[in-house]
Amino acid sequence: MISELRRTIRRQQLREMIPLADSTIYEMEQRGEFPQRFALSARCVVWDLAEVEAWLQQRRTTPIRRAQHPDVAKRKTRPVKGRDRVP
Repeated sequence: MISELRRTIRRQQLREMIPLADSTIYEMEQRGEFPQRFALSARCVVWDLAEVEAWLQQRRTTPIRRAQHPDVAKRKTRPVKGRDRVP
């Protein structure tokens, strides 16, 4: 039986479709939030185009929660000073 051939894309094509940094995509892959890449050879990694397109469609239809603002009072460097109090 011949299985259906699925189209793959290389890194440059992925960058044109997904405007995220390579490190962000890698981290999302590690967390299971982005389709996994696979190696065609020792120097060539690709993504399944259908999986990437499905991920894009899912992102368009599902709202994404915004990250909370960090508590700047807990910074170790350049901590925020207390507000001046007027007597």
